[in-house]
Amino acid sequence: MSILLPLSVFFPLVCALFFLFVRKKIGTYRGVCLYTGIVMCVSALLNVLVAVFSAGEELRFVLVRITDNISLTFKADNLSLVFAILMSFMFVTVGFYSFDYMKHEENTKRFYLFYMCLIGILSGMYYSADLISLYLFYEMMTLFSLPLVLHSLTKEAIKAGYKYLFYSIGGALLSLMAIFVIYSMSTGHEFKAGGFLDPSLVSGKEGLLLIFVLLAIIGFGCKAGLFPMHDWLPVAHPIAPAPASALLSGIITKSGVLAIIRVVFYSVGADMIKGTWVQYTWMILALITVFMGSMLAFCEKGLKKRLAFSTVSQVSYVLFGLSLLNPVAILGALLHVIFHSIIKDDLFLVSGVIIHNTGATSCDELNGIGRKMPVSIISFTIASVALIGIPPASGFISKWFLAEGALTSGTGAFAYIGPAVLLISALLTAGYLLPVMIDGFFKGKSENQEKPFSHEARPLSLVPVILLAALALLLGIFPGIITGFLEGIAGSMIP
Repeated sequence: MSILLPLSVFFPLVCALFFLFVRKKIGTYRGVCLYTGIVMCVSALLNVLVAVFSAGEELRFVLVRITDNISLTFKADNLSLVFAILMSFMFVTVGFYSFDYMKHEENTKRFYLFYMCLIGILSGMYYSADLISLYLFYEMMTLFSLPLVLHSLTKEAIKAGYKYLFYSIGGALLSLMAIFVIYSMSTGHEFKAGGFLDPSLVSGKEGLLLIFVLLAIIGFGCKAGLFPMHDWLPVAHPIAPAPASALLSGIITKSGVLAIIRVVFYSVGADMIKGTWVQYTWMILALITVFMGSMLAFCEKGLKKRLAFSTVSQVSYVLFGLSLLNPVAILGALLHVIFHSIIKDDLFLVSGVIIHNTGATSCDELNGIGRKMPVSIISFTIASVALIGIPPASGFISKWFLAEGALTSGTGAFAYIGPAVLLISALLTAGYLLPVMIDGFFKGKSENQEKPFSHEARPLSLVPVILLAALALLLGIFPGIITGFLEGIAGSMIP
């Protein structure tokens, strides 16, 4: 059943190519939505089938062999399955939400063309068996997600698109240089827990290797919003349509996380950087980003931009957990990948409903909105509580493992500085998210300036919002559904 791997990658790409030629014949918006919905669901089913059949045997497919040592190869391991299933679920959920949201937007056919392309490209990245294959799809991900940022083609959107592109290219170039160095010190190149470096080729060049590993972390960290390559994120997220913002925050940023995991744990090996200046530099950058993102979100008044700064902070929770090179912290990081995707997608979708239905873009304009849109704001509140890390919501579970992993990591002062920064960030998160709920249900001083709010969202938009909020809560109450599986992955990453 290895054929399922290229099918999951190329089915949505072929469908998108077909759509490119027949889009003019699909006269109605409903027809576009039906076509996109079928492609999304079939693509998700293919990824589920990959997960089912890979449980009994290793699925591996060589698409093309470039040289004796370099090929475009797909392979399904447990880590790739986590990201592929998460991506599939989010694309389907956000996709159905978008059918109502994008109804009155222009250029919807172009939007859904690139939407379908991204499903295949991300599947290709997740199933890549080596760094060259991963890098190829990583670059394609940038190029095919760029039109989602540029969608409105306003002056601000074009400026945001340029910034997204320049930062992404810069980060990718740093990563590519690191890949060249890593490949020069290895014979086999397929991802393997503990790395595939050849000790005889590394001997005497450890210092050079460490420099380029850090460059790879910073380069791929660009997509994850890691300081100092984070500045594109609060510019691109707010300008994109709400469905695109949700995917940029929930999925695209996590693709940067996956690339870092593949470099550190499956190419170089955690032992190579454990206790070195690279590990401590990585921890410092992650903690700076956590605090900085939370502080900027706390000071920001625009709703979507506040959520964008929040993403900068929260994704670096994941990077900090990974930098500890500790199985418990890595478990917390993997849990936070899933929980943050669910939570932040829900927050962006609710913000889209608010902006779409009311025209309010600032947090200062939301007084009384909960009385007109109670289901949306209750969902926003549940997701906010989860992101803050208040039990029994899901964010508490991942942050608990992150803190426990830090305290047992043996990283000296960082074992205590890390949890302290995470706690401060959680308090700031409460400070910038809970006021939306408070002002929404309890009118404040500016009650006389309240805008005439619209009705609650339509069912097609509301169901995905409710579903994500429910998952944000239920996965915190029943974390055992996924922790056992992720614990095995985390343990294998540190042989």
